[in-house]
Amino acid sequence: MFSFLKKKPTADTPANNNWIARLKSGLARTGSQFGELFSRGGKIDDELYEELETILITSDVGMDATRSLLAELRRVVKEQKLTEAAELKQALAACLLKLLEPLAQPLQAHAHKPYVIMLVGVNGAGKTTSIGKLAKHLQGQGLSVLLAAGDTFRAAAREQLITWGERNNVAVIAQQSGDAAAVMFDAIHAAQARNIDVVLADTAGRLTTQLNLMEEIKKVKRVIAKVIPDAPHEVLLVLDANTGQNALSQVKAFDAALGVTGLILTKLDGTAKGGVIAAIAKAHPIPVRFIGVGESLDDLRPFDAHDFVSALLGLEA
Repeated sequence: MFSFLKKKPTADTPANNNWIARLKSGLARTGSQFGELFSRGGKIDDELYEELETILITSDVGMDATRSLLAELRRVVKEQKLTEAAELKQALAACLLKLLEPLAQPLQAHAHKPYVIMLVGVNGAGKTTSIGKLAKHLQGQGLSVLLAAGDTFRAAAREQLITWGERNNVAVIAQQSGDAAAVMFDAIHAAQARNIDVVLADTAGRLTTQLNLMEEIKKVKRVIAKVIPDAPHEVLLVLDANTGQNALSQVKAFDAALGVTGLILTKLDGTAKGGVIAAIAKAHPIPVRFIGVGESLDDLRPFDAHDFVSALLGLEA
């Protein structure tokens, strides 16, 4: 009836299985809500749809995406002539997968050299940590990496990036003082001189309401483009999964200012509900390049819509 579980085979390795288990654990609260709803049995009726609507909204899916999902779900139920509540779980999984799969577009960092990736986001979203993990991921693809310490507001951010550089054995371009644009300028020239494949550019966290800081980050992007006309080749917005619907407003604001090309969703190992990806997919679709479920170097993985939906609904992946 449904092809949701017929996923293309992936490497059944301990590391991959452990990753999926941690993702499922991180989204356990949401998964258990769906599990309780669908395990009760009974017929598909208006009361069931109302309870499902409540769970979707409280899971950060948002009103628009929830209404869209429920409309699609009702269509599938009618088309497939479904009657039992248990059948609705697989139908919902198929509808969610249809919504989220277009966002699952892996980062391709081979098109230019150096390939310049600029990471942006609000304070505390996890930009600097994500850069360290992303450097490890890119090295695993055989690419050489250089880090640019563009958060010149916080000395701690610079020191944190240097520490990540040491852990990954990659160079970090930093300045004790000066502005972020100058750091980027130096970093790209250093990458060109050293024949580096990828530059990962950190930036200071800023709220979208801080107009002066949003103007400053636009300047940083312009300076990068002066060194390499088509750079930055990727602008990744780092989102804390725990911010819920706030994440959607951040996507809209940063995209309007910088032209965001991809998202990194962090902290799915905590109290995150996870549904905000569906809200983004419906209201402002931008590729989700990576999701993170922990603090270690390997805890950032390319977004897989099938694994994510399985974890969100508490299904077997």
